[in-house]
Amino acid sequence: MTEPIRFPTKIAVLLRNDLAGWQRLNVTAFLVSGIASTLPELVGEEYRDADGTGYLPMFGQPVLVFAGDRATLVGAHSRGLARGLRLAIFTSEMFATGNDRDNRAAVQAVGREKLDLVGLALHAPRNVADKVLKGASMHP
Repeated sequence: MTEPIRFPTKIAVLLRNDLAGWQRLNVTAFLVSGIASTLPELVGEEYRDADGTGYLPMFGQPVLVFAGDRATLVGAHSRGLARGLRLAIFTSEMFATGNDRDNRAAVQAVGREKLDLVGLALHAPRNVADKVLKGASMHP
């Protein structure tokens, strides 16, 4: 049996635990796009089936999804920024917008300490990610 690969870094998404199912999926998709777009080295090779049909490449390591309450998100946000991490964020106001321009405007209209965070994503060394995500649990 092959030994499992242990990655030195972690790609993690933290979602607020009171989101509806469709919101959890939507927020996760948006957040990981921020990681993929700024860290292209995390994206693996194109996939091919036995017939030679090509498929889009994906992350070369797992994305771990966590959940926590509002305080857990605020704490993770603060700890991540204090450690100099670049975070992808999703705020509750973004559910009412329909495009990237309005999403950016919704975030820009609110100060960092008053953001109504419903999700964030990060890529960091494992030990740093674990410290930032303190208090969060694996998403059920």
